[in-house]
Amino acid sequence: MAKRSSKAQVFWRTDWFAGIAVVLAAVGLHIATDFVGTLERRFYDFASTSTSRQPSDRIAVIAIDDQSIANIGRWPWPRDVHAKLIDQLAAAKAKTIAHTAFFIEPQVDPGLQFIRKMKAVINTPGDGAAPSVQLVQLISEAEQALDTDAKLAASVQAAGSVLLPSVYVLGEPQGRPDEPLPAYAAKSAVDESSGYSVLAQRGQQPLESLGSVAAGIGHLNQFPDVDGAVRLEPLLVNFYGKAIPSMALLAAVHSLNLSAADIRLNVGESVQIGRLKVKTDEVALMLPQFYKGHEGKPAFAVDSFYDVLSGKIPASKYTDKIVIIGATAAGVGVQFPVPGHASLSPAETIAHITSSILSEHFIVQPGWGVWASLGAFLLVAAYIVWALPRMGAGAAAVVTLGAFVLLLLLEFGLLSGGAVWIKLVFPAAVLVLGHLALTTKRFLMTEAGKVKADEESAETNRMMGLALQGQGQLDMAFDRFRRVPMGDALMGNLYSLALDFERKRQFNKAESVYEHMAAFDASYKDIKAKLNRAKNLSETVILGSGGHPGGTMLLDGGAVEKPMLGRYQVEKELGKGAMGVVYLGKDPKIGRVVAIKTMALSQEFAGEELTDARERFFREAETAGRLQHQNIVTIFDAGEEHDLAYIAMEFLKGRDLVDYCKGGSLLPVPLVASIVARVAEALAYAHKQMVVHRDIKPANIMYERESDTVKVTDFGIARITDSSKTKTGLVLGTPSFMSPEQLAGKKVDGRSDLYSLGVMLFQMLTGVLPFRGDSMAELMFKIANEEAPDVRAIRPEIPEELARIVALMLHKRPELRYQDGGQVALDLRSAVTDGMLGATPSVALAQASQPDFAATNPNSTPVYDRTVAQTAVRDAGAPPSGSTDIEI
Repeated sequence: MAKRSSKAQVFWRTDWFAGIAVVLAAVGLHIATDFVGTLERRFYDFASTSTSRQPSDRIAVIAIDDQSIANIGRWPWPRDVHAKLIDQLAAAKAKTIAHTAFFIEPQVDPGLQFIRKMKAVINTPGDGAAPSVQLVQLISEAEQALDTDAKLAASVQAAGSVLLPSVYVLGEPQGRPDEPLPAYAAKSAVDESSGYSVLAQRGQQPLESLGSVAAGIGHLNQFPDVDGAVRLEPLLVNFYGKAIPSMALLAAVHSLNLSAADIRLNVGESVQIGRLKVKTDEVALMLPQFYKGHEGKPAFAVDSFYDVLSGKIPASKYTDKIVIIGATAAGVGVQFPVPGHASLSPAETIAHITSSILSEHFIVQPGWGVWASLGAFLLVAAYIVWALPRMGAGAAAVVTLGAFVLLLLLEFGLLSGGAVWIKLVFPAAVLVLGHLALTTKRFLMTEAGKVKADEESAETNRMMGLALQGQGQLDMAFDRFRRVPMGDALMGNLYSLALDFERKRQFNKAESVYEHMAAFDASYKDIKAKLNRAKNLSETVILGSGGHPGGTMLLDGGAVEKPMLGRYQVEKELGKGAMGVVYLGKDPKIGRVVAIKTMALSQEFAGEELTDARERFFREAETAGRLQHQNIVTIFDAGEEHDLAYIAMEFLKGRDLVDYCKGGSLLPVPLVASIVARVAEALAYAHKQMVVHRDIKPANIMYERESDTVKVTDFGIARITDSSKTKTGLVLGTPSFMSPEQLAGKKVDGRSDLYSLGVMLFQMLTGVLPFRGDSMAELMFKIANEEAPDVRAIRPEIPEELARIVALMLHKRPELRYQDGGQVALDLRSAVTDGMLGATPSVALAQASQPDFAATNPNSTPVYDRTVAQTAVRDAGAPPSGSTDIEI
């Protein structure tokens, strides 16, 4: 009896130490990883949207959707289109109109400039006869008709209830602002000296002509969580002491007949508008309520912009309502996940948040919530360390399950019923992990050993293996046989099992069985021959669907006939390509080794889709096959056999440049310049053939150091730019390497490839990308609006001439960038060989100002002013960025 008591005490002590270890491990996991945080956020999304709360019926959403784009025209629209809709809503007496499109830059019709010049000539005193009154009136009418900015401003002013957005770059300011907050934007701001809001470094405001007549200007910044989802709303953004309200907050304020002066900050507690108190954290971040749809309908009905504009939906529907206008069309608006919704447009998000403010449907994280979470964790830790080791298996399972369910139900009930968030997922996870760890330990130390000793034996496993083999469950049979000590009887069973695997053409598994047998007796029967045969067969490639002549065939004596595609013999699989599987092949007639890119089109597509896919596949081959250059991968052949389409291309040695773009493995600067120069020459050749690569990046450049060979690969997404093939621009490629015009969806030409090549050159010289962001939206904003940093700021030893070349390649405006890859190559070699770049960039710009490129490429950007280019090079070695013509 004393013996048993002593043994139990030993087990309790080991369980006690194991419990402490599990708790500490769980804490370490929580600190080092975001695993528990991810679970907490998912549970919050589920629980917070499982509520009976209903959205406000005073809010409506009008979407700039695909239907509107199709009927009105490509985005951006003339601003008199927006003005017309605002006039209709104002006439219907809409309470508040929140327009989320950015009107940051003027929209000037080309004809307006000539009208104004004519007007200036008419108004200039002279000796000639005075112009007729009709002519002056006609010119004035033409000016008014073409000045869409003025039309929009007049409509905004007449409505008196239009809110416009601004956007800010968030972050702690390092000094004073570049420009103070404009007076028309400051009217919507609140004096903020307490630091009770998210800080901003700089911002972009709407046009002064629009902002000065708008009812208010609110920020449109989202605050994404670590997983990219939007759960928090920054009600205020602090721009150098001025707190800018969000669009949702401003819409709520305006709908209550209040102004920004009525916004009061209760520091560290809430934002108050009138009698409404919106609970926030210490930097005015609010947890809004996101509403679920009801009976298959969305929480907020989304009407089409075109339907309202055309009168299909009467404007009277929006009387006395908050109307939010925003983009949902593909390629126009940016969507992001929120609780309860996989993706939501900014306009719909504002609708949810505005309703949450007006209905006081926000979610609160009380100050005592942290202590409640900590208390729950300590109770769970005490249970695992002290109580669980003393309990039997059944009782422990019941208590653990009950406590686990109680914790989750408590958090769920508080969120769904009381809109209070107390984080209890971590204590619940620690509870489950601790129970599983201690239960597993007990089983391994006690029950597992007894079960094996009592129920399993060598003969039992062998008989079970034979039974499973008879049922065709060969993998399970092999698992049983491996538990049995090796002997003659078992060798016979394994030999029979290997033959069964061969009959099922599972040669790799037959090889495993033969290797297991050979480890015991390599001279058993013909096991050596069987093993070699299984190895050969396991390396055989099976092409396409079974049964066609291109597949693998077994010949007498166990030899293998390797499959053929066209005239090429397939040797082995190399990997997966963009269109399918890539094999190593050989032309047996001339001995040429090739890479064969295949796709089983009939297995992926059917009907018209199959026809389109086949045309696209062979168009890729046609496009790349036209390019015969020493630095571009060569296409030898293309065809279709059986159910496989294939392209045979040059087999490349070496590897891509990705590894040479990292800080610890950068190549010497002369070698980098040499590689990029050769790529530039290849692109120059391709551009002359009317082929734009569109996806230049290190992963698509192969380099072999031994032979110093450079090859540009994957013209698979290239597009022939003749007018007979394409009519519109297309955004393709990798975001970090895309040019500003490519991100904007504009027509692109070879200069876009040279920009991407400039990004690659920057990365190969410094080990980092010129533009980086925490989200796709931030990255795209920086590429479109910010100048690339100087490479010498990161790596000072880089020659100034080379830095100027990089800056010129990364210019925002295509017309001020290099116009030809050959000039890039010439400048790079000149900079490296004799260190004298001199006036080369300005020479390149002067050449770019000539219409040569535009003459050979009808899709190129119009010629720019030579004076602008020369001034840009003289001032900075890299021309200043031009403005972008993007409206979101």
